[in-house]
Amino acid sequence: MKTRMLKLAAAGLVVVAAVATPALAALKAGAKAPEFSAPAYLAGEPFTFKLSDALKKGPVVVYFFPAAFTPGCNLEAHLFSEAIDKFKAGKATVIGITAGNTDQLAAFSKSTEHCGGKFPVAADTGAKIAKQYDAILDKKPEWSDRTSYVIAQDGTISHVYSDLNPQKHVKETLDAVTALEKK
Repeated sequence: MKTRMLKLAAAGLVVVAAVATPALAALKAGAKAPEFSAPAYLAGEPFTFKLSDALKKGPVVVYFFPAAFTPGCNLEAHLFSEAIDKFKAGKATVIGITAGNTDQLAAFSKSTEHCGGKFPVAADTGAKIAKQYDAILDKKPEWSDRTSYVIAQDGTISHVYSDLNPQKHVKETLDAVTALEKK
């Protein structure tokens, strides 16, 4: 199953890379994270995610992804799902946000191959949140870029990682959450 998923993800990355290049994340470490709320799903159940509410509990990992049920995004969600207990150990909340295929997020959030009901995903219709975070694909501006932010509990950005390849987003953000714990 994992080999098949990795092959599909690799094929999808080639297609995405061919049609879209990522914008450079303009929000830098130390900047104040823009506040947002968005319709979200956890295990298929709808709710409203508010960044300010999540920050009351600890740091927040906000990862933008292009579209639900696409190979690279499937892999990235799966990798976050596998590591969710490590994020929780660091008191971090993980939220995936996308402007693509938002009508499919309820199913995506509960699929055991993707989020597995372990963390929420939010709909960013019109890519409004992605624009605030400079996480827009240059050649496909209606889609979110693959950019991950770690936001410290005080609301400042502590780490940014932007790469269309989904392989390192979990390691990058988990390392940043761990570094926050040591401060």
